[in-house]
Amino acid sequence: MSPTTVDTDRYAAFIGKAGFGAWRERVASAKGCAHPIHLAGRTVLHDKTADGRPVLRTLTAGTLMVPCGTRRAAICPACADRYAADAFHLIRAGLAGGEKDVPLTVRDTPRLFVTVTAPSFGKVHSGGLTARGNRKPCGCGAWHHPDDPILSTPIDPDTYDYVGAVLWHAMAGALWHKFTERVARIMAARQGIKVSEFREHARVSYAKVAEYQARGMVHFHVVIRVDGPTGPDSPRPAWVTASLLEDCVRLAAAEAGVSIDRPSGAEMTVQFGPQVDVRPITARLAGQFEDADGTVSEAAIAGYIAKYATKSTGTTAGGDRRFRSQLDIDNLTGISEHHRRMIQMAWNLGGLPQYADLKLRRWAHMLGFRGHFLTKSRKYSTTFKRIRGDQADYQRAQTLARLGVDDPDTVLVVNDWRFTAVGHVSPVAAELAAAFWERTKAERAMRRADQYETEHDEHEGM
Repeated sequence: MSPTTVDTDRYAAFIGKAGFGAWRERVASAKGCAHPIHLAGRTVLHDKTADGRPVLRTLTAGTLMVPCGTRRAAICPACADRYAADAFHLIRAGLAGGEKDVPLTVRDTPRLFVTVTAPSFGKVHSGGLTARGNRKPCGCGAWHHPDDPILSTPIDPDTYDYVGAVLWHAMAGALWHKFTERVARIMAARQGIKVSEFREHARVSYAKVAEYQARGMVHFHVVIRVDGPTGPDSPRPAWVTASLLEDCVRLAAAEAGVSIDRPSGAEMTVQFGPQVDVRPITARLAGQFEDADGTVSEAAIAGYIAKYATKSTGTTAGGDRRFRSQLDIDNLTGISEHHRRMIQMAWNLGGLPQYADLKLRRWAHMLGFRGHFLTKSRKYSTTFKRIRGDQADYQRAQTLARLGVDDPDTVLVVNDWRFTAVGHVSPVAAELAAAFWERTKAERAMRRADQYETEHDEHEGM
């Protein structure tokens, strides 16, 4: 498939032929962002000539558009796509090693792809197929079409535990922390090691992403491994095996829990649901997601997690932004009654003094879930800061090379920019930005396909 063609004549007629080139450069600098930030000012480079005379160069002056940087695809597909690309490299570095200061030895470490879910808070409409391919009836007695919007909504909304669902979301981060602690405790007990001394022998490392199910509850997809005491750069204990790690993960998922009081004062134990999926990760090229033996590939896992890192609740585009008042919730459109009830419950609970620390009104648009969508342990791999710093250093080196600067250490770059506006000046200008982003994405996909074909040929020739 060829890259998207940009109708330059149409946009040039809109902007004016004289200004189209400058506008095109500004759109390119914002990388096709749907809500670019407009800045005014300049960037000045201070340098010295070979004989030591100072040189002052203005690199950029006037107005500039920069990306908004959101991770949510519903708000800005272009920025979310770049976030997903960075997330892919972050996850893959911790799986395959060989880059970002992560050693190749992580491939020899038992690694699992784990999915843990929320428990049930009430029966929901369901459908699907049996093992023989026959349609299954719903608990309500009806037979639902796969596209029926009633699927995954409560059979009896009046008895559905909306309070419990919202509080589970609010405590999901604390539950995850207990889960990782429990994995280490169980592993230490299996080996007769004191819990306080476990870090002297091994370290549990992970990267996880939260994904919303159709019923509005998050579940976690996790890459988990066991390193040596200081991380992947130290040898792991010989007693760490894939089967031991899987046993500890399954037991920890069943036992981990945290407590919180309901508005009535009754204690609620926040735990994972009974559905826990655990699959070994194998070192192979990206192909189908899962092999016949149940193992999954490194690249497939990285791509899978990166994709879900840019998703939101899936309730409505309006739910991707925080609510400032009850009126914002009342004016929501295109949202199911089930999700509206979850949002309203989060808002109502957020007004109670006992939940002030949970800041539920701030996170009502996320149905009460207040954790980061993509998190990792300290030693799992690199960081977003490192990845983006490397990108900035590369762009800076390219700019200095074009200017003929031989010694970057002699250069001082001074930025003087001020905020002026957000967004595009018109729908046509926004369409121009989207067209450039689509073209860039298609070109990148073609490069990736060529790279995979080359890697596959090299792998086959081994």
